[in-house]
Amino acid sequence: MSDFIASLEGTPDGHQAALALALLAAFLHALFGALQKGRHDPWLSRAAIDASYGVIAAPFALFVFPWPEPHMWPIFAGAFVIHAGYKLAQAMTYQRGAYTVVYPVVRGTGPFFAVIGAGFVFNEHFTLGQWGGVALLLAGIYGLAIYNLRTITVGRETMLPALGFAVLTGGFVALYTTYDAYGIRATADPFTFLAWFFFLDGFFMPAITFRRWRRLPASEFAPLLKRGVTGAFVAYFSFGAIMLATRLDNVGEAAVLRETSTVFAALIGWLVLGEKVGPRRTALMALIAAGAVVVEMAG
Repeated sequence: MSDFIASLEGTPDGHQAALALALLAAFLHALFGALQKGRHDPWLSRAAIDASYGVIAAPFALFVFPWPEPHMWPIFAGAFVIHAGYKLAQAMTYQRGAYTVVYPVVRGTGPFFAVIGAGFVFNEHFTLGQWGGVALLLAGIYGLAIYNLRTITVGRETMLPALGFAVLTGGFVALYTTYDAYGIRATADPFTFLAWFFFLDGFFMPAITFRRWRRLPASEFAPLLKRGVTGAFVAYFSFGAIMLATRLDNVGEAAVLRETSTVFAALIGWLVLGEKVGPRRTALMALIAAGAVVVEMAG
């Protein structure tokens, strides 16, 4: 599989594969966010997911895939710190704000800075048409957040700090997208990066939520563990898909296409959480999709 991935890098087939992977990551990331925002404490939900994917990744990292080259260890250390900051900001966001409001803000902030970061790090440059597509996508995403903010009736007193944390989380999204794209390109086998990332990353949230676990009712342990295992597999395919997309093709384009996750999040909110999707929200979601198409076609 690693040889097949390497054969696609920088090719037209690789571009198409990256497109499909970015869209897959978009859907799965929206599902991942909904899993963390469910009825459980978002800190414990994230901790259960991280512990699960760390345990599952361990045998693959230690015994299946090649071990990282020596120069990869500082890269893993940097990724650990960046993702720790992201998770803290994300948990504080979900703890304070309605999912359908804060999620679009997080996802709207991320791609704008990721495109800029990719320009500095990977010398990628968007055309004027692609920047127009980014503008359409961001208008749809932030419009969706504003519309949802106007319609919510609970939790409004904590919405202002929630939005602040959402912007901070979006900044971390851009940072880890660019940094991890650099990391997965720095090793010969992309699956080495993915296996060791999940193995090492799985320790942080369980450790800092230890006291919260002690207050969890016994009846909630099994449902939370089930959510953690489910989230672990969603995380593997979501993060793995976007990271492989950034190795195969442009980082900036993959980052923008992934933010169609906002459309999937709205659909999840409608189908699973029972939230209404009227004509205005439908139009805003269409604007997001149109922006992604323009970015792809104008490239």
